[in-house]
Amino acid sequence: MKRFLTVLGMLLLATAMVWGQKLTRTEYIEKYAETAVREMKATGIPASITLAQGCLESGNGNSTLATKANNHFGIKCHKNWKGKTIRHDDDEKNECFRSYRNADESFRDHSDFLRYSDRYAALFNLELTDYKGWAYGLQKAGYATAKTYAESLIRIIEENELYRYDKLDRKAREELPPTPMEAEFSTAFKPYPGHKLYTASLGREIRTTNGVAWIIAQDGDTYAGLAKEFNLFRSEILRFNDRSRNTALQPGEVVYVEAKKRESAKNLDKHVVEEGETMRGLAQRYAVKMKKLYQYNAMRPGTEPEPGTILNLRKPR
Repeated sequence: MKRFLTVLGMLLLATAMVWGQKLTRTEYIEKYAETAVREMKATGIPASITLAQGCLESGNGNSTLATKANNHFGIKCHKNWKGKTIRHDDDEKNECFRSYRNADESFRDHSDFLRYSDRYAALFNLELTDYKGWAYGLQKAGYATAKTYAESLIRIIEENELYRYDKLDRKAREELPPTPMEAEFSTAFKPYPGHKLYTASLGREIRTTNGVAWIIAQDGDTYAGLAKEFNLFRSEILRFNDRSRNTALQPGEVVYVEAKKRESAKNLDKHVVEEGETMRGLAQRYAVKMKKLYQYNAMRPGTEPEPGTILNLRKPR
């Protein structure tokens, strides 16, 4: 999609930049519309929502975070952030925020934060043009504490006709990535009666995640017993599940009977950590070796990610 920049708009924007004047909302939208559309095609987030959030949270690109750190959405550092930082007062004084080389990185991080967070996953099942559903969904999911947050987004979208950026032709719509739910469930929980391990125990249903076989532990199961049942060493099944020798197996637990993969499945590149989630839990959920998750995120083995951290599930490219 070509930029909606008029010659006059470009001249005004250039003049404002030279004299250090603040961007108007119209200038901000014209400057970042193409970026928002590109992110929409890559992630499925309506461009109108991205632009409206950018307008609202960066003060049309004039906030301290936007001008000094290219941070348009107020994303904080978190422990695994290895890039530059900036200190800024927010909920608390002198908090750490991410500093980006350019605005594109900020918009990409914002997309990742929405697409790979469980709390926003259901929004991707809405029609791409349902900006009202997205606005109210973001507010309900706790994106912002302001009770009028959704109304503010909708007002910005409608006053500036941002919904026009959400319209894609048939080919572009067909090329959109699967929703987060489709991406995960296309690779998870599939029954696998044809698996080579199936004959090891006809009384169990073997399923796979990321192509790795697992079963559900039943009452009375132990790691030693399952290892014998599936012709494995006890040390192997413990390693497959990132467990130590003295760990007791609980009924209902997922138990992998094969080694997990080095990376998550396609379209499941990252995960936004929620309260209470652990590295082992995520390794089990996505069938990825826990040691690889630590490597991909430059984290010390044994440490846990803080809520809000955007974890890499695949090797950063």
